[in-house]
Amino acid sequence: MSNTYRLHETLLHPRHQPILSLAFDPTSDVLWSGTAGGSVTAHYPTHARGVSYPATTKGHPVTKVVCTDKEVRAVTESGMGSWGKGGVNKWYYTPTKPLSTFSDHPSTSNYIVLGTATAAQPEFIVINATNGTEVRTMSSPAYVTHLKTSYNYLVSGASDGIIRTHDLRTNFKKPSEPGASGGTSVIAHPGGIQDMEVSGNYIYTCGWGHGLDGVMDDLSKYLIHRVVRQFRPMPDALVKVFDVRTMKPLSPIPFVQPPTLINVHPKRSTSIVVTSAQGMVSIVDVTNPMSGHEYHQLSVSSYISSVALSPTGVYIAFGDADGYIQMLYSGPEEERIPWNGFEGDAPPWPDHPEALPLIEWTNSTPLNMIGMPYYDEALLSGTSPALFNPGTYFPPRQKIPEAVLKGMRVHDSIGYAPLPRELRGKRNLAPKEPVLKDEGRFRSNQHRRGKERASEAGPSAQTSNYPRPEIPVHWRKTDIKYSKFGIEDFDFGYYNKTEHSGLETHIMNSYTNAIVQSLFYIIPLRAHAKSHITTSCEIEHCLLCELGFLSRMLEDAKGTNCQASNFCKVIGRKPQATALSLIDYALDGVNPDYLTMIQQFNRFVMEEMATEGNTNPNPVVVPPELKAWDQGSSAPPPVTQIFGMSSKTVATCGQCRAATERSHSFHVVDLNYPRKQLPHEPPIPLPDSISQLLTTSIQRETSYRSTCQSCRQQATFVSSRAIPSESLPPVLSVNAAAFTDDALKIWRDRKTPVGTQRFLTSEITVNAPGGLQDGQSNDIKYRLRGVVFQVRVTPKESHLVAAIRIPDSERVSPKSSPWYLFNDFVVQNVSEDEALGCPSDWKVPCILFLERQDTINRLDFTELPSKLDPTILCRQHSIARNTDWPAQKHKVLEPSELPTPGTVVAIDAEFVALQQEESEYRSDGTKKVIRPSLMTLARVSVLRGQGQSSGTPFMDDYIHTTDTIVNYLTEFSGIRFGDLDPTMSRHTLLPLKTVYKKLRLLVDLGCIFVGHGLPKDFRTINLFVPPEQVLDTVDLYFIRERQRRLSLRFLSWYVLKEPIQGVTHDSIEDARAALLLYQKYQEHESEGTFDDLLEEIYREGKKTNFKPPADPSSSPEVAPTSPPISPQIPRVASGFMQQFTLNPVPQMGFVSQQQYSGRGSPMPGFEFSISRQPQMHFPNQSWTPPPSQPQQQPQQQPQSPQRSRNRHRR
Repeated sequence: MSNTYRLHETLLHPRHQPILSLAFDPTSDVLWSGTAGGSVTAHYPTHARGVSYPATTKGHPVTKVVCTDKEVRAVTESGMGSWGKGGVNKWYYTPTKPLSTFSDHPSTSNYIVLGTATAAQPEFIVINATNGTEVRTMSSPAYVTHLKTSYNYLVSGASDGIIRTHDLRTNFKKPSEPGASGGTSVIAHPGGIQDMEVSGNYIYTCGWGHGLDGVMDDLSKYLIHRVVRQFRPMPDALVKVFDVRTMKPLSPIPFVQPPTLINVHPKRSTSIVVTSAQGMVSIVDVTNPMSGHEYHQLSVSSYISSVALSPTGVYIAFGDADGYIQMLYSGPEEERIPWNGFEGDAPPWPDHPEALPLIEWTNSTPLNMIGMPYYDEALLSGTSPALFNPGTYFPPRQKIPEAVLKGMRVHDSIGYAPLPRELRGKRNLAPKEPVLKDEGRFRSNQHRRGKERASEAGPSAQTSNYPRPEIPVHWRKTDIKYSKFGIEDFDFGYYNKTEHSGLETHIMNSYTNAIVQSLFYIIPLRAHAKSHITTSCEIEHCLLCELGFLSRMLEDAKGTNCQASNFCKVIGRKPQATALSLIDYALDGVNPDYLTMIQQFNRFVMEEMATEGNTNPNPVVVPPELKAWDQGSSAPPPVTQIFGMSSKTVATCGQCRAATERSHSFHVVDLNYPRKQLPHEPPIPLPDSISQLLTTSIQRETSYRSTCQSCRQQATFVSSRAIPSESLPPVLSVNAAAFTDDALKIWRDRKTPVGTQRFLTSEITVNAPGGLQDGQSNDIKYRLRGVVFQVRVTPKESHLVAAIRIPDSERVSPKSSPWYLFNDFVVQNVSEDEALGCPSDWKVPCILFLERQDTINRLDFTELPSKLDPTILCRQHSIARNTDWPAQKHKVLEPSELPTPGTVVAIDAEFVALQQEESEYRSDGTKKVIRPSLMTLARVSVLRGQGQSSGTPFMDDYIHTTDTIVNYLTEFSGIRFGDLDPTMSRHTLLPLKTVYKKLRLLVDLGCIFVGHGLPKDFRTINLFVPPEQVLDTVDLYFIRERQRRLSLRFLSWYVLKEPIQGVTHDSIEDARAALLLYQKYQEHESEGTFDDLLEEIYREGKKTNFKPPADPSSSPEVAPTSPPISPQIPRVASGFMQQFTLNPVPQMGFVSQQQYSGRGSPMPGFEFSISRQPQMHFPNQSWTPPPSQPQQQPQQQPQSPQRSRNRHRR
């Protein structure tokens, strides 16, 4: 290859600032530069001083400049802007995080993609290229330093040396890491990428390595860099080449000096220009790199910092750190070719603002001739009256006291009066508004707050400093606060004074609360979900089962707050949910895009429930005469019968008019908005009603370009989708898909002369052409059941709420509005205008659920099963491989022992921790809980409470979990490592759903549960038990005036004269102790001595600090004798020393064993095995009721404790 380039000329920046970026103007003979001082400058061939303007007011360097036909775009650390070529700013985007680079959107020219320059929580930001407004943000795997486009993909180079490809059509789905399958990332340079260029299907990079080339592969060098970090980065002497289609490295290109900058030649797509920092330039043909390079050496006194090639490739500009721009030229010597290659637009000159008009000032000149300055913030004169507080601290002027008026004398219309003694010291003092601290509302401090106003609801403490004061209080997000008594102390009743239950928010994936509430009030789906839990579903993590269990709980709660913890936990078990990025881990500082997530979740949950509910044969919920489905086959799943639609799509070729037809079914409809108007195009009419928008979205017509299989030519196809009226479902699920500002404007309320007109109405008509016979109307009437809204507080902060029309059968007051707002656990009755209106951009519709009026009341639920199989209480099974059946302590029920309404059972549960408590200690020494510990059910024991076998357990199930357990809490739960593992456990191990179904059955059968501290246990189990079915010994043995609740261990020691909970807890032992305490309560209550016993218990407890003595053998002499709770086991002689062997838990990473002698837990995370010398044999013993204990009749109703308690608590 001959030397075609030669040194042409040298330009100098007027301020001698380092040139960090260069760009040739495509339409003018101009070269644009961005400097380290933050300015953008235009350079002309005549060396005349051109346009120069600051790209930032903070002096940050301009890292990239791009020039288009009409504007210049530049990015700095503090923001990105667009300027006209005369220097007038068109828009400027100021981010919350520093920026590093930008690139055009690979699919459309309407957007720009930015990369943030933060190592902590890096992001991609998509902004509008027309006005600079932020569209959305996505998380980035690493700090991005370079961005390029390749066809439909965005290619990023990060500070960790990895090249990644991103598909913006999947909302930046997370790419796979190096070494994993997927092919979306590859390690380029372990020490970092210095420059990157993309041409066609190839990526060229240069960067830093560690001098380990030839010693180990790229993955090993990457791991050394990320983990060990003991190698100094060294510049790679190779230009590396990668195939963007496979993300595989190709043969690298050697270079004389370490390369620093890479550019692709615009006229030679296979040639690249490689430049070193010392000024060595090489032009290489990548298809034949060994045929020879074209070399040039620039004369530089510092280093090269930027390179740009002209559109024709004739000029190559090099900027250095001294402010010089050197040119290489490959054109003819006898004539000069313009930098842009042709005689284009005239070079731009600085814009000068027009002079203000001269005002001839006279006495009659209006003052509004003087212009007002522009302000970025609201003026005081424009303050809305809604911002003024009409409460206590904004009264009219205070009246003069009567004592002052009586002694006042008027002189020259001025009143004089002595200051009364009672007012001295109080004048000139303005009332100070108290500062309300958002510490939450707790039941334990209600007496300090006084009587609350009945109209109050919601987080009133957040009103003063809320970012969007126009958002009503009950529409705002309310966080759960934690006191020293735990979450049970939070006053949920203050936020919900209705008969409809809300859902709590302190769990993972609680963003689905709004859609769960909406699905609950869709009566056909609720009936199907409740029926599904009665079947023998074999799917361990079944969303339909959990929706059925949750529906039963919400029905029974009747206004008491609930939590969808099991439903939300199952979402995390679904691989599809993880792949769709539907998991919300509720991390601080992370603000997910709930608008997109909830609509993707709507489609996901419909498809999952349809698959899980397919029993084959399926029950017929929608009769065939109401909805068309294939009569020759079995009925589709009930979810498909309720929500499913079948459509036919006809695609017609514009050339040969050939038509192809295909059919498909779906459960969710996405609204389709009018496209954006093109320049010089007549206005596109917008839909004037929700009915019109929904009809055009269902009966959709689109066009696209493709190759016709008939005529074998590229042609425009017109695709038409038609859905007959028989295929329209009884319940229509609609995704609003209002992702853009133009789409959101359609939903806004409109001001009319007669008032405000809402776009969203409760009655919606869908026009379905075809399919109706006998001249019936094609207008199908739908009625809105519920809407899920996104409430936008800030661009980064939002939450979801649901506005639901309660079914008439479940309304308590027919006179009130049927619409209710479900804002997690905040529930309030609202008007229809407030529920469906969209007054501003803070309220964004997400999902609509509509019910077809001519079908919804004609559905048939008779084929759905309705009762749980009670024989599950009589079956013995376990998923553990090594279950030791002879050693099990429980005996399942016989069919004749199945519970009936009023049957007494004793229950106790044990739990393990999945997440430790997060708390902080304040300067005053108080403790504030930020996030409570996350517990899961590990063991539950249920005992017979009456009859000859009273006290014998019939359930003692350990619950299998796949979650990572951070603390087994062995001291309090008795659970050890391996007890919940199917490969190691020797107990009866069952899935959580099976155990939950047993407990659900006991509640439905009307059992009376006896236990100690049951509300907290039921809350953690996520099971609501009606209060009339709970007998808690905590409340039985309690005097309200003493404000002290007694522990089970102390009550067992004093009342039953039997110590329990020695080394660890045992759920059977605790349940049996609670049962015996209840029987003692009945015995003393019948004798009329229970009040005296209770006073004696508190009196004795005050002496011992309500704790049993250290010696377990001691017992109070005043307590009546009682039978032993557990079998008598011979005690070990005191002369023997217990030997504890610490077996480290495998996943803790320990490799050695240690010896420890004594009692207690020397180190958390270890499993203990106890051995004694000499070994002793403990014979098996069975517990039987004592002879003196009267036997309970099987159907005897438990005695209510209210009479005794009310008499005592005077």
